[in-house]
Amino acid sequence: MKFSDVQEDQWEELRPYLDTCMLPVTGMSGEEQPYEATAALERLRDVMDLIEMPFKGRVVTYPALHYVGSHAAVDKINDVCASLRGAGFRYIIVATASGKLDLAGVQADLLLRPDQTGELPHAADVKERVSLMWNPKPATAVSP
Repeated sequence: MKFSDVQEDQWEELRPYLDTCMLPVTGMSGEEQPYEATAALERLRDVMDLIEMPFKGRVVTYPALHYVGSHAAVDKINDVCASLRGAGFRYIIVATASGKLDLAGVQADLLLRPDQTGELPHAADVKERVSLMWNPKPATAVSP
């Protein structure tokens, strides 16, 4: 569900069911040629579809952070995540198709990004990771 789909007069009624938001991060520097910006946005859309389609009605997608400097990306993303938590979201998913950003230390509940080879996550893996985020497996007790 896009942020723009939520009307002011519906928000309080929907709030208990919309405890998760997705923050897309394009990760552009501003130095991209137009065709490179188009490709970056198309890849980000592909990552977002892995969340938006199977979890429609449970996840609110916020506007993307398009331009984040690689040295300040984590700080900027964490600032937005803190604000989103302050707005009442229990779970935050950061989604990016950029393989250039070092996102170690991002304070999200789930980070979706390409692997080291540039491959996007598989839909089944994303569904499993989101389900585990919402319903973590209890720790099993070890018998002495």
